[in-house]
Amino acid sequence: MIAAPAHGSRAVANWLLFCAGMVFAMAIIGAITRLTESGLSITEWKPITGALPPLNEAQWLAEFEKYKQIPEYQILNRGMSLEDFKYIFFWEWFHRLWGRLIGLVFVVPLIWFAVKGLVTRAMLPGLIGLFVLGGLQGFIGWFMVQSGLSVRTDVSHYRLALHLSMALILYALLIQAGLGLRHPGAVHRPDRLALRRHGWVSMAMVSLTVVWGAFVAGLDAGFAYNTWPLMNGEFAPPEMWTLSPTWLNLLENTAAVQFVHRWLAIATAAVILAYAWRIGQRADLPDVAKRSALWLSLGIGGQVVLGITTLLHAVPVALGSAHQGGALVVIALLIRSIHTLRR
Repeated sequence: MIAAPAHGSRAVANWLLFCAGMVFAMAIIGAITRLTESGLSITEWKPITGALPPLNEAQWLAEFEKYKQIPEYQILNRGMSLEDFKYIFFWEWFHRLWGRLIGLVFVVPLIWFAVKGLVTRAMLPGLIGLFVLGGLQGFIGWFMVQSGLSVRTDVSHYRLALHLSMALILYALLIQAGLGLRHPGAVHRPDRLALRRHGWVSMAMVSLTVVWGAFVAGLDAGFAYNTWPLMNGEFAPPEMWTLSPTWLNLLENTAAVQFVHRWLAIATAAVILAYAWRIGQRADLPDVAKRSALWLSLGIGGQVVLGITTLLHAVPVALGSAHQGGALVVIALLIRSIHTLRR
């Protein structure tokens, strides 16, 4: 936790929550980048000079020539026009640019708040830690892209899951820190300990579901078995178990990965709804906690419906990116709900 200063905590809190909003937008942009197959269009990592896109025809042709050297172009996109390349280049460039903007929006106000005395010595380690995590996330993004530049025609789904997981960790920490500063003086209530534990179990299940969602995205598993609740007429299709050893299917078999994500999502929704119901049954809890639980119930219900709809329509870009955004909304609502139990 980041200790609140004696004054100015609301301004610092709003800044942290704004940064969380930028991370939310980053996740949406990242989903669009993935769904439009744009992630490998920039084959170099230039944290400073890469902020500028190609500015003339010669620079565009040079970037296009670099892209032509990787397997994705040679196997999947051979013959792509320069205009088509510019389209996928834009999304990857914009994704990286937004990451740079998040860094600026974090570090510049941090310096200003520190100079003005709105950030205390006790707060600095936590805030610097958040900045370091942001930088690490940029490196992980490049680590992910590298996996698709030499042999593969796409990125490793393991590295994709790592990249998304780190984004969610950073997002959750920003929200938690912001809420803590907006509502200082929270206490640990022993009579609410079981509820808070239920909330954190819910968070763990949401996180696990998101990881398997990244596996689904990385393996393009959402483009198969576009029926619900059965998978092409089977509850558990036999091709789920074609890999050896058996446990590897849960991580690398398209059918098994989608099966796990489907039913893990339903189990997660059930656990969250049970958590919200328990809050609603407690007469001693404040109204803010009950309202927060209600919004959480609506959020998880909407996310399940959105996920099924996305699957039935074979993951169009708009629905796929909205579904990823829905996961972040659920995480934010869950963090806020748990936070209200400490007021």
